[in-house]
Amino acid sequence: MRLSNLFGKTLREVPAEAETASHQLLLKAGMIQQLTAGVYSYLPLGWRALRKMEQIIREEMDAAGAQELCMPVLQPIEMWQESGRDLAFGKSLFTVTDRRERQLVLAPTHEEMVTELARRYVKSYRDLPLMLYQIQTKFRDEPRPRGGLLRVREFSMKDCYSFDVDEAALDLSYKSMVQAYKNIYTRCGLNAMLIEADSGAIGGKDSHEFMVATEVGEDEIIYCNRCGYVANAERASFVKTKLDEEALLPLQEVATPGAKTIEEVANFLGVPKSHTLKAVFYSTDGELVFVTIRGDLEVNEVKLKNALKCSELRLANDEEVRRSGLVAGAASAVGLKGIKIVADDSITTGHNFVVGANKDGYHLKNANYPRDFAVDLITDIALARAGYQCLKCGNPLMSMRGIEIGHIFKLGTVFSQRQGAFYIDRDGVQKPLVMGCYGIGIGRLLAAVIEQNHDEKGITWPVSLAPYQVYLCALGMDEAAGAEAAEKLYTELCRKGFEVLYDDRNESPGVKFNDADLLGMPIRLTVSRRTLKSSSAEVKLRTGKDIELVPLTGVAEKLKALLK
Repeated sequence: MRLSNLFGKTLREVPAEAETASHQLLLKAGMIQQLTAGVYSYLPLGWRALRKMEQIIREEMDAAGAQELCMPVLQPIEMWQESGRDLAFGKSLFTVTDRRERQLVLAPTHEEMVTELARRYVKSYRDLPLMLYQIQTKFRDEPRPRGGLLRVREFSMKDCYSFDVDEAALDLSYKSMVQAYKNIYTRCGLNAMLIEADSGAIGGKDSHEFMVATEVGEDEIIYCNRCGYVANAERASFVKTKLDEEALLPLQEVATPGAKTIEEVANFLGVPKSHTLKAVFYSTDGELVFVTIRGDLEVNEVKLKNALKCSELRLANDEEVRRSGLVAGAASAVGLKGIKIVADDSITTGHNFVVGANKDGYHLKNANYPRDFAVDLITDIALARAGYQCLKCGNPLMSMRGIEIGHIFKLGTVFSQRQGAFYIDRDGVQKPLVMGCYGIGIGRLLAAVIEQNHDEKGITWPVSLAPYQVYLCALGMDEAAGAEAAEKLYTELCRKGFEVLYDDRNESPGVKFNDADLLGMPIRLTVSRRTLKSSSAEVKLRTGKDIELVPLTGVAEKLKALLK
């Protein structure tokens, strides 16, 4: 490809809206262009890299025994109502209405659709195991698209689905996908880690994410550097330190004028925050829920949402709190009636807690569960933090930021039972298909590659994904001899199968070298008046400092060796 003919232009300045390195570089390099929030065009260079990534994914999916198909994005809303996920996805689910006033979904994922296909075609244990995958456009109405390709509303995803006879067979399919994903990330030049994750709206039993560590990541990763425990903060567990044993004391009301926050109450009464119980109010699908947790801990809203099995969870506003008769800053579960109460299991780790008296300006000392109050649900809803004790080995936990580049789930029979996808086993007994789900966001993966493969000058593409292998930089194009030599070399390299981006523009060396570094092709090949004096070309690796002068007759062999 001649750069003079290439659609898309490089930029000299970083676009103001771009915050992450990948977003900045993809825009500066002319590889993507935003249409509206969370919706992008892939320009030729970006599309070439994306297609190479898709090919790697296809090869690894095929090697794992999966079969490629293509399923519709436009789906009847009834299919989603049957699975219950029209509510689980909530406002992020794009819907449209056709001319007959029928409501349709623009699919954010394809579990319902693939289960419908399996229901039609899988009848016997002889049809199993089965793996199906596609690379298809998805739609999600994200409330806050960000980071360029990291969080968008229209995106390409590789989603794969496994169907097995039982949990043991699912384990084998799951392990084969784990290995396939590791192969994909290695071939894409990524250092990825496998971590425990929350299943979210997809559902199912077990779930893992593949993460790339980066400061711009949306996710917090909690890990232990002693035993190797690692999990998304949404899922992570930790040791909730038990407080010293003490005799249960009688409830005592005390005045706490002006003290409303846990910090203020603890300081006023001279007790540690761990000896208080915090009250937090949430609205869940229109119902007010009272949540209580030990004062030194924070509520993990993902865990809470999962525990309540609700579609929408948010902090209650002041008006909702007032209507329920709750006293902000002085509320507790003691004597509370008519409101659902959810408690973190940390309320069982000590005695004689300070809690609100449900009266403005007053708190209660020596509140104990279950002596003084009851709860409707008690479970782990606490947010893990760096410094807390590892549940497996007791070592202090650590944290880092990361980008999710893949998510895998053991769905079990959640979808097959709801949609009637059964098979007949060896004994003639009808059983539900046991499913797994395995997703990779293609654009997000591309962004993650750039986050891990760039420097201050631009992108440093891995050979496997580079839009072109070689950036041929011709200097002195106004001179006939130089232009002829560069054209001849370009033609020869293309004929021998090399992917060459030929900078044939009449620009200064500085402009051409800057663009070569920005675009990040693995090898820069330079032909100039100086190199032609010795019938040579300069060869430089994008990630190296050394420049080697190679005879024109040996350039092809040199490139072949470097690209290995």
